[in-house]
Amino acid sequence: MKEALKEAKKAYKKDETPVGAVIVKDGVIISRGHNEKEMKNDPTLHAEISAIKKACKKLNTWRLNDCDLYVTLEPCAMCAGAIIQARVGRLFIGTPDPKAGAVGSVVDILGVEKFNHKVEVFYGLLMEECSMILKDFFKELRQRKNK
Repeated sequence: MKEALKEAKKAYKKDETPVGAVIVKDGVIISRGHNEKEMKNDPTLHAEISAIKKACKKLNTWRLNDCDLYVTLEPCAMCAGAIIQARVGRLFIGTPDPKAGAVGSVVDILGVEKFNHKVEVFYGLLMEECSMILKDFFKELRQRKNK
């Protein structure tokens, strides 16, 4: 999760919502991603999507069954769907997203029994750090808008 936080800090420096993700296979990071939707005007460029695309390219397959995804913020509905489609094995989440989280906070897409792929989900890795970077970012953003 520390490596995912490094990715979140990259997003922060780009004035993007600071969310970072890494994908690990056999104990080795094979891809990284962070939010870039503002910079590239693409609403699909979430940290998880970028990391998934890079991992698939590196492994030359769309199936990431034996991979773990670490993400600093609970995935949204789009990302939760991509996690299922990519067949990610395990998902580690830093902090919940009470406004848009789709892995238990608002809805639980990964908990839907009818989907053909099940993802193991673990919450709370470095939760305080993952939460704080988001709070700091939005506090700074509000301060800039109020000037």
